[in-house]
Amino acid sequence: MPEIILDADAFQNAIDKISREIFNDNQNIKNLAIVGIQNKGVFLAKRVLRKIIKLAPGNEISFGTLDITMHRDDLNNFHSNIHDIKDTVIPFDMSCKNIILIDDVLYTGRTVRAALDVLMDFGRPKSIQLAVLIDRGFRELPIEAKYIGVKYQSKGFIKVECKEVDGMDKVTVVDLE
Repeated sequence: MPEIILDADAFQNAIDKISREIFNDNQNIKNLAIVGIQNKGVFLAKRVLRKIIKLAPGNEISFGTLDITMHRDDLNNFHSNIHDIKDTVIPFDMSCKNIILIDDVLYTGRTVRAALDVLMDFGRPKSIQLAVLIDRGFRELPIEAKYIGVKYQSKGFIKVECKEVDGMDKVTVVDLE
């Protein structure tokens, strides 16, 4: 039976924590942009965006999405199992923006490395800050998140379920043995 890391309430609390920390550290909201990594990172990023807008009413925050599939360094390992490629949409000039890059789980750091490659194809932002719902440790690259919902060190598979696509918010660890 999968071990529950976050139930729906704890999931929302983690989103709220990340949103408050981002807001507190980035008082110049007009220079802020939130970018979600496809797939679950986009749903989390939209929630963070809504929460920050509630904390700073009347402000607009740029929003974008990234698909890193074709920038992965392990693409050959997928062979014909390449996931559906989603849209990358950066509808703003990044040159003066503090980018908040959001993903669901930080593990080896390879997804974030690929996301940085994609972002740089669109220009050079003022800064990039990383936010993740779960930091599971065991990094292979020197990449760390600034905003973390929960740290949960595990070599098991972390499954993130979002109500937008899965009907509920929940994070579990599943042993693959």
